[in-house]
Amino acid sequence: MVSAQVTNLAIILVMMQLSKKIPFEDPDVLLLVRGMYILSNVLILGIYLYTQSKVNAKKDMTTLKYVEPAQMGSGEEPKPVTTTVMDYDKAQLRQLMRSQLMGVGMMCVMHLYMKYTNPLLIQSIIPLKGAIEANLVKIHIFGKPATGDLSRPFKSSGGFMAQGQPKSDKASIEAAEKNYRGGVKEE
Repeated sequence: MVSAQVTNLAIILVMMQLSKKIPFEDPDVLLLVRGMYILSNVLILGIYLYTQSKVNAKKDMTTLKYVEPAQMGSGEEPKPVTTTVMDYDKAQLRQLMRSQLMGVGMMCVMHLYMKYTNPLLIQSIIPLKGAIEANLVKIHIFGKPATGDLSRPFKSSGGFMAQGQPKSDKASIEAAEKNYRGGVKEE
């Protein structure tokens, strides 16, 4: 199966070539592309809100223990986390919504302030694709079992500033619980 990054790159390349042929100077075309971008973000919000309603309806209070890796370069120790599946899913959903909101904010600056129009087309497709491919959406909307790559805690995608992966094995959890001081520094 082709990875999400490869398909995103292919979409970006195709849309960049397509956007060169679109007459953005025409106010009707520009209005249509803006409408497509707004519709895409409304669909994404709808997907996330529907996922949130499914999370709230399940009320999965199963205990989830894992070790959250320390921030890169901070010198801190990994932090043990004990939560429920429902709270973990809600936190992940908040993170997805926050990241989408940041993307909309950046797009507003690029389009309204810097007058770029080409990214509107690309940003109408890539975030929608990302929302549909999100782990929570796969589990709660498409009904896939939470096993393998979809088991909690989710593995991070490993971007530029990515911290390590969360660990959920018993030895890592016990070691982190024993060593973690809760932010208290020794004198």
